[in-house]
Amino acid sequence: MQLSYRYSPEYDQTLTVQPDGEVSIDLIGQVAVGNETLDQAKASILALLNTRLNQPEITLTLTDFVRPMYTVVGEVGSPGKFELRGSMTALDAIAVAGGLKSSAKHSQVILFRRVDGDIASTHILNLKKLMNAKHPHLEEDMALAPGDLLVIPKNHVSKIADYVHWVSVGSYVPM
Repeated sequence: MQLSYRYSPEYDQTLTVQPDGEVSIDLIGQVAVGNETLDQAKASILALLNTRLNQPEITLTLTDFVRPMYTVVGEVGSPGKFELRGSMTALDAIAVAGGLKSSAKHSQVILFRRVDGDIASTHILNLKKLMNAKHPHLEEDMALAPGDLLVIPKNHVSKIADYVHWVSVGSYVPM
């Protein structure tokens, strides 16, 4: 964000929101703005600036931001990092990533969700149950959050398929 002072341009500065949701402002120190809109952040900053300056007028401009993302890896058509737009479930994310390959083990999709710095919670999603036409288990299709990682592993047959083909070639014996 860009913080500009109308009558004191010497205090203008570029602000970066840290991972803890705070910005550091030269005149007043740390201000928590992580869960606020731009207008709310401006009001929070102004309230603290009023203790140091006489009726300051500021402009707070959003110059850049990190878009929320999620990642899908493993047995999908196009694995990668994708932008999280609105509400999205695990099945939606897999569809955006090109859908499941025939080698996918869709009964054990793993959803990793960061809880803290280096700690993540895991959820095993059984998309096979979800896709059951007679009795779909909708609870298996979890909503995604920014930073989520979906891992779609290979099924057992796919894990040994490369070796089976190799062994088949090596078993030819001329007579």
